[in-house]
Amino acid sequence: MPDSLPSSAGDSRFPPDSDLPTGEYAVTTAKPALESLMEITRRPPVIFVEGRGSWLFDREGRRYLDFVQGWAVNCLGHCPPEIVDAVTAQARRLINSSPAFHNEPSARLAEMITRNSCFQKVFFANSGAEANEGAIKLARKWGAKFRGGAFEIVTMEHSFHGRTLATMSASDKPQWRNLYEPKVPGFPRAPLNDLPAAAAMITEKTAAVLVEPIQGEAGVIPATDDYLRGLRTLTRERGVLLMVDEIQTGMGRTGRLFAYEHAGIEPDVMTLGKGMGGGVPLAALAAKEAVSVFEPGEQGGTFNGNLLVTAAGCAVMETLTRPGFLEAVVSAGEHLRGRLAALSAKRGLGEVRGRGLLLALVLGKDIAASVVERALRRGLLINAPVPDTLRFMPALTVSREEVDEMVEVLDLILRENPPYPDP
Repeated sequence: MPDSLPSSAGDSRFPPDSDLPTGEYAVTTAKPALESLMEITRRPPVIFVEGRGSWLFDREGRRYLDFVQGWAVNCLGHCPPEIVDAVTAQARRLINSSPAFHNEPSARLAEMITRNSCFQKVFFANSGAEANEGAIKLARKWGAKFRGGAFEIVTMEHSFHGRTLATMSASDKPQWRNLYEPKVPGFPRAPLNDLPAAAAMITEKTAAVLVEPIQGEAGVIPATDDYLRGLRTLTRERGVLLMVDEIQTGMGRTGRLFAYEHAGIEPDVMTLGKGMGGGVPLAALAAKEAVSVFEPGEQGGTFNGNLLVTAAGCAVMETLTRPGFLEAVVSAGEHLRGRLAALSAKRGLGEVRGRGLLLALVLGKDIAASVVERALRRGLLINAPVPDTLRFMPALTVSREEVDEMVEVLDLILRENPPYPDP
């Protein structure tokens, strides 16, 4: 295994990596100056300027193997021709016509979603948080109309539903528990995969239960298929809605178009985001017709259902539903899981969790942030959702060779890390 990633040989824009000291990229101060940006997260001084497939390139021409892909956003990789062509063609015709009027791409995308799911109605939004905010409103409106004013939504411990005030209140991210108080009330929490605990939370005040099929931000913790089936039965018996947050798991990420399909259930409400636009800001709230109780003026958004982004969404859906595409995702996920499991056995690490191409590797020690930093210097982008766990969200089009290369770089980093000497 070489000490650095292979260079972009033959392309004069990208200098060879052999000039880098000790196989690591020398991270230099990015230009132009970044002082005008509000600091809302720690970012390394790297500016990316171009991307192709599984690869990103910075201003210095160095390339990076991307297994984050904008947090599962770039489902077809960077700048896939399907999305580039769709957005370019739409931009030449019409970019925005106002949400007060129908437009062709949004109607077409809504039809594709309903045709390929158990839902009949779709509302488009700009982000997963906005879609979940809409789901919260929808559940409360439904509870007011059909359940005597019920407004509470049972959510799960360690859940993550977004960064609006209501979705932060619905979430259980530890760093947020005393932030932006007072929170929005009405979100009792139950442990994931504990059906009796969820049942105990449902009262006459309950309108819905909201669950992620896989808790990505918590460290890729799956809800079991049996648990999801049990929740579906429980919510029907109690007369409340079942809502699935598929912001991270939807759009082919788990090997099915939507993750709820693995359990063979039909939720009442689903939210989508991230990979839905393949890189452009697009999300959706989908619901059964009987649950779609919004009346004119009760929900909306200036850019919602914008022609440009829904044209991109159409290109994504067309690609994901092509014969054999999702089967290839399953195969790539199995290969990634197998390589991570072998690495774990070799280095004495923990379990591999997740489904399809949303996987996590438990390190067993709180060194994930250090591993991520070392990986960046070696031209590899990975993510640490919690201190002892790495998360992998590559493009759904990732190749076996790119998976192998990622694992080899990660193995090199773990070999160098003192907690993981060679056996």
